[in-house]
Amino acid sequence: MRIVAFGDIHMDPGDVANIPGIDSADHIIITGDITNFGSSLDAEAVLNRLLPMNSSLLAVAGNLDQPDVANYLEDIDISLHGRSISVEGLGIMGLGGSNHTPFNTPYEFSEEELGDILSAGFRTIEDVNNFILVSHTPPLRTKTDRLADGRHVGSGAVRAFIEEKQPRLCLTGHIHESRGQDHIGKTLVLNPGMLKDGGYIEVHYENGEFSAALRP
Repeated sequence: MRIVAFGDIHMDPGDVANIPGIDSADHIIITGDITNFGSSLDAEAVLNRLLPMNSSLLAVAGNLDQPDVANYLEDIDISLHGRSISVEGLGIMGLGGSNHTPFNTPYEFSEEELGDILSAGFRTIEDVNNFILVSHTPPLRTKTDRLADGRHVGSGAVRAFIEEKQPRLCLTGHIHESRGQDHIGKTLVLNPGMLKDGGYIEVHYENGEFSAALRP
C-alpha cells in the first residue's frame, strides 16, 4: 500500500498533479487547512481539483477551515476526524482542527476536547498492531511545532496520546515554518509544510513492513 499525504493547501493545490504516482496511490490523505477561512463550498472547489487525479481521498479539516468543512468531509464520507479505518491491517485515525491559538481561528478545541476526540477515533482500531495518526495540529515540543521564533505551539493532548499509544507515524502540519521530522518514542512525526511549496509525505506499508519520508 502506498499513501501520499499533504496539507495546508489554503485553496492553492500548487503543482500537486506533478507528485510522482499521485494517480496510482492507494490513498491520498489531506492533513487539514483545505481552505483559508473558507466554507464547505470552498473546500468542495479544492477537492474537485484533486478527485480527478485520485478518488481515494481521506481528510481532516484544519483550524483555518470553517466548521462546515468538517461536516462536508463527513457528508462525502472521507472524514477521519474522531474516526478510524483499517486497511490491509493498517489503522488510520484522524484529528482535525487545532488547540487554541491567539488568533481565534474557526476550528479550534480545548486540549481536553482534543483528547476526547483522539480517544473516540482510537476505539475502533485499538486491536490493530500498526496505525497512523493524522493530526492537523502537531504534538507539543517537537521539531514539527516550532514557530519562527522557536516557540513550541503544538498540542499537549496529541503528544500525550502519542506517548501512550505509540502510532507508527503521525502525519501533521499546521505550522508551515516547521517542516521537518522528529520522533516520540517509536513514533515518527512528519510535517511536510505548505503544499504550494511542494512538500508532501510518501508512506509505504506491506505485510507489516513500514516506511515513510518527506518528499521531495
